[in-house]
Amino acid sequence: MAFDFKKEYKEFYMPKNKPEIVTVPPANYITVRGEGDPNEEGGAYQRAISVLYAVAYTLKMSYKTDYKIEGFFEYVVPPLEGFWWQEGIESVDYSEKSAFHWISVIRLPDFVTQKDFDWAVETASKKMDCSSAEFLMFDEGLCVQIMHFGAFDDEPATVAVMDEFLAANGYENDLSETRLHHEIYMSDARKVPAEKWKTVIRHPVKRA
Repeated sequence: MAFDFKKEYKEFYMPKNKPEIVTVPPANYITVRGEGDPNEEGGAYQRAISVLYAVAYTLKMSYKTDYKIEGFFEYVVPPLEGFWWQEGIESVDYSEKSAFHWISVIRLPDFVTQKDFDWAVETASKKMDCSSAEFLMFDEGLCVQIMHFGAFDDEPATVAVMDEFLAANGYENDLSETRLHHEIYMSDARKVPAEKWKTVIRHPVKRA
């Protein structure tokens, strides 16, 4: 049975639809940075997603090649995630999608090293340019999270519930240039209607 991050770490991938405080441990990710409207057909965001998955599946299938990763075990590629912000806006203005800056990521198993990552980028680049991919560690630390159901444009109502929870429990948001609005996409938007999308929303917090 392939290792599945969603099942092994349910507390980070399958929260309830009510806010909760979690401490997220450091993890390594395939990362592509960019800016602009994520819905633009053939735009920077969609190209970034293609790069992420090209590298992710090259690593996942590496055991079928001559390249062997030390400590490798079969696993399910984790879900797509994204860190989002807009200049001069503390939260997110969904009406100004062209102003988005984003860091799109897919989590890596702990056994993948920088050397393995570089091999995967070089190998995947034989089919498409994957030079924009980076190997990065994120340490999110103390956060509030919730499962949002529905379209992305409806997220402000869910974020408001998170903010109310923080105020009632002695916390406050700690969004900054290094601690960002974080989304984990648990549904395939190409196959599932928007009203059934499931998205983990996570914000960095601190004690008020």
